[in-house]
This record gives sequence, C-alpha cells and structure tokens, in this order.
Amino acid sequence: MNLTITSQIKQKAAELGFMGIAIAKAEHMDEEARRLEDWLNQGNHGGMSYMENHFDKRVDPTELVPGSKSVISLMYNYYTEAIQDESAPKLAMYAHGKDYHKVVKKKLIILYKWIQETFGEIDGRCFVDSAPVLERDWARRSGLGWVGKHSLLVNPKKGSYFFLCEIICDLELEYDHPIKDHCGTCTRCIEACPTDAISEEGYIMDGSKCISYLTIEHKGELPKEFSPQMQDWMFGCDICQQVCPWNRFSKQHEEPKFQPHEDLLGMTKSDWQEITEDTFDKIFAGSPVKRTKFQGLKRNIDFLK
Repeated sequence: MNLTITSQIKQKAAELGFMGIAIAKAEHMDEEARRLEDWLNQGNHGGMSYMENHFDKRVDPTELVPGSKSVISLMYNYYTEAIQDESAPKLAMYAHGKDYHKVVKKKLIILYKWIQETFGEIDGRCFVDSAPVLERDWARRSGLGWVGKHSLLVNPKKGSYFFLCEIICDLELEYDHPIKDHCGTCTRCIEACPTDAISEEGYIMDGSKCISYLTIEHKGELPKEFSPQMQDWMFGCDICQQVCPWNRFSKQHEEPKFQPHEDLLGMTKSDWQEITEDTFDKIFAGSPVKRTKFQGLKRNIDFLK
C-alpha cells in the first residue's frame, strides 16, 4: 500500500498511542490574534502575566520555527474511570498520574525523530504546553475538534479529556480542515460553573474566576469570596467537562504513567487535611501537583474547610 507522507505520519502517531492527529498550514493567525488581544485587554488572564509575553510568537508559528509550513496537532487521552474516596477534596483528572509534559513530550520526540529519519532533514520543534503556542486554536484549525462554550477543545468522537501537543516543522503536508461547532443551544457548562467564570453567551473564560486558576496559578491567599463556590476542588477543576454531553464518548486511557499513586484514591478527607510534606512528596513524585508545592496544596485544602 503506497501511503502518502501525511498518512504515514498519522499512522505512526496512532502506533505511539496518540488518540488523534490533524494538520494545519503554518500561517499567521489573524482572527486568533484579535481575540487574544481582546481577552488580555479585559484582564481575563488574572495573575498569569506571562500570557502577555511573546505575543507575536503566539500568533505566528514562523516566529518559533523559521520557514515552518505545517503545524501537526495531536491529542493524548487522560480520561480515567478511577475515582477518589467520596469524602476527599477533589483533584482534577489530568493530575492523577505523572506530569503529562514529560510523558507526552517523550512520545512526541519519538514521533519527530521518526519523521526526520524517514523523510530526511527537517527543521522543527516539539511543544507540550511548553512555549507560547495557541495549541487549542491550532487543534481547532486542523479539525481535531471545535472550541466549546467552556473554551476547551471538544472532539465529536472523543470528548475533551485529552492533552494537546504540536510539532511545528518546515515539511509541507496535506492539510486538514476545521469542523463545525456542535455545542448548539446547550449551556450546561455555563450553568454548572460555580464561580461564573464562563461568560453568559459562552466561549469566553474569565481565567481569574476559574477554580483551576485559583488552585494552581493564583499566588498568595485565595480571595474569600470564592470560599462557598469551590465545591471541594483542591487542585484544578473538571466541572465543565463533567457536565458536557460530548464526554459520554470518553474512554479509559491506556497510559500506565497516568495511573495514580497506589495510596491516592483511598485517602479520605481527614487524610488530606492532615497531609504531611513527606506524604505529599511520596504521592506526587513526578506529578503536575508538584507545581503548587506542598504549601500551595495545603493552602487549597485549608480553604475548603
């Protein structure tokens, strides 16, 4: 069977465990640049001042990889049916196992090196939420899904519990196309968000109100007005994904490194309230939860009392 270069790359990605792959032409993102500028001007990024940096690189892939022709977007599943003790403060699903930056990056580098070895000298870079790349918008442009009213990418067959990553390279490939928005009249995510972080019409997220932002990105004491609205989330939040009808298509991931530490799921509310730094280090070794450090997670847990 004589497969095109694009088809071979997609086949190899599937062999490596990626749940989806699609490709967009590397070009300046005019519409996305205007939208990002408006979002920043409205202060929706809260204390994430880094979002203001490297604006040109965020909207122009040739600033990251000179001469780039293609943006290859990929999805990596993290959905799990494993659940914590019902009394425990909640951890976002993506943070149950090892840090996705490292797990997915290794897979992505294997794919990129295979492309170089198979198709000749190619210039490019791999990105896993590690540089100023508008990954959600590139995934939308390539047709991996549409941006839902909760501002996350939704795939019509896979839901939204997946990580996004990219290879930007100077290899010209066959390009895919955006797909239709299928949110329709549904407003479940807007209605379910306890902090009203999603605009009334949807599609705009006020990051400064998002529970994920508050428990991970926010520095210092948490604003008291959010105390009644946290719904027991101590790190991240999955509410808008939990209520999304498209996630009925989510299936258990097959990544061993995303399995939680053996002690994590059984920890009760009191276990979390009494957690020591040694226990934190043991359970979250190599985990994205390390980002908050022990004191940050303890701050979040104490805020829920």
